[in-house]
Amino acid sequence: ATKIPFSLNRNEALITFEDEEVAQRLIKMDKYTVDLDSKTAHIRGKPTALGMGIKFELHVTISGKKINVCEVPELPIPEEWMRDKLELNFQKSEYGGGEVKDVCYDKQSGAAAVTFLRPGAANSFLRRGKYPFHVNGNFYRLSVSPDTCVHLKKLQVYGGVSKKTILLKGIPEMEDDEESVEDMIKIHFQKPSRGGGEIENVKYVSGQGVCVWFEE
Repeated sequence: ATKIPFSLNRNEALITFEDEEVAQRLIKMDKYTVDLDSKTAHIRGKPTALGMGIKFELHVTISGKKINVCEVPELPIPEEWMRDKLELNFQKSEYGGGEVKDVCYDKQSGAAAVTFLRPGAANSFLRRGKYPFHVNGNFYRLSVSPDTCVHLKKLQVYGGVSKKTILLKGIPEMEDDEESVEDMIKIHFQKPSRGGGEIENVKYVSGQGVCVWFEE
């Protein structure tokens, strides 16, 4: 489910009803006289305008023909020689290699991309993590990782107004704890004689504001 943020400030409350018709009816009333313990509070109800939420699908494709190689040693040889040595090493069948189509090598970063001719040839390297590399009489272990392509699909931006939730403003300072105040709000707004109805949830904040989340 998509989660949409909402900032609830001090001495405000959110009340969510099971039936959106109840919430819309109370919003039209605008003002309510609520008995909060020994205080009579004149509270206002406003629509709950939500912030922006984002929903998307992330698709990752792993290449079966191409791998990325890191930690290529820096040696005093031309780049084209290093490309040739990488190609020769990754063609060795005893290490799971195969015929190489292309090698892109960057000396400055010590990284390379190796593309094989046969589809699926790259899969044997992904289980290794490290690959032996023999060059100029020395032995190294290169880091290998899959070449991936990431696609972002079905991007949707959400916002708008919660139809079942009312923002209550103007709640006076209370000595009671937040849960007790929430119970008082529930008692008032669940009564049909006051335009209320069945309540799903009440959230009241007496101190520092908080961020609450709505699910789309």
